[in-house]
Amino acid sequence: MSSTTKPKVLRLGKVIYAHQKWEELEKVAEVITCTSKNRDEFFQDLKGKYSDVVSITRTFASVEQTGRFDEELVLHLPASVKTVSHCGAGYDQVDAEPLKQRGIQLSNVTVPVEAPTADTAIYLILAALRNFQIGHNHLVAGQWGKSPRPPIGRTPEGKTIGLLGMGGIGRAIRDRLKPFGFEKITYYNRSRLSEELEAGAVYTPLDQLLRESDIVVVGIPLNAKTKHSINKETFDKMKDDAILINIARGAIIDEKELIEALKQGKIGAFGADVFEHEPEVPKELYELPNVVSLPHMGTYAYEATKNMEEWVVQNVEEFLKTGKVKTIVPEQYDMEIKK
Repeated sequence: MSSTTKPKVLRLGKVIYAHQKWEELEKVAEVITCTSKNRDEFFQDLKGKYSDVVSITRTFASVEQTGRFDEELVLHLPASVKTVSHCGAGYDQVDAEPLKQRGIQLSNVTVPVEAPTADTAIYLILAALRNFQIGHNHLVAGQWGKSPRPPIGRTPEGKTIGLLGMGGIGRAIRDRLKPFGFEKITYYNRSRLSEELEAGAVYTPLDQLLRESDIVVVGIPLNAKTKHSINKETFDKMKDDAILINIARGAIIDEKELIEALKQGKIGAFGADVFEHEPEVPKELYELPNVVSLPHMGTYAYEATKNMEEWVVQNVEEFLKTGKVKTIVPEQYDMEIKK
């Protein structure tokens, strides 16, 4: 097959580790690296040098180059585009519905993000539960052995942990929690899982989960319905001094109301890898002694990054072979795919 007959794949964002996988794709596709400097230029290039691309891949950082993949951008995509593949589990930078209306498949990364994100959740849970961050700050300040000592921590013994969302990441968190000896692992999903997928976790209505959990872990996608869905009303339903963990997206939690709940002691501790207006994080939040914070490091590991990048290529490969991407997003499960 000559290069002129190969389907064209437009790549947005840099490849960090999966160079070999992209080289394999170049055997069956012509890969074009996007050089558009901004959104307006991207729109113009979609009419010109990118007017016949079949698949588009994008990274989280490429939003700086094109802006969000919203309805406006989708309307500018040429008729040749059949798939958009996002390098990440969360795809809140991409609007699935406008793509669906045009028959363009949207894929995300699933399996490669599960283990590293779950590892991050476990770190945050244990650090918040045991007051490890407070202890670290105490040490750095030269206060080791001096009064007042850090507040004494707690262990998983006798504790109920509630998973808000139990997709692949939630189930990976559940599996890692089991050896620590929590008394009960509960979860809330849009729909109950099969007994096999539950694997011992107990399905619990949302209000009950909030009311009974000593620790609540947020692991749901960010969309119009879930933005600020964790707010003062939610906090009021939770146990006094409960721990809140967020490894999903920052904007799911109303940060202003969270800060007040932490100051008042309604929320006992908060652990997060994500924040509402990244990379800006309120100093008032991260300086609170009962907050454990990370700068969005959930998949910030060599193996995780490489596996995610390769998964994106696999989505393109699967489409070129079968007409359907490997991991289409839930909003498009019922989309009619024309082969």
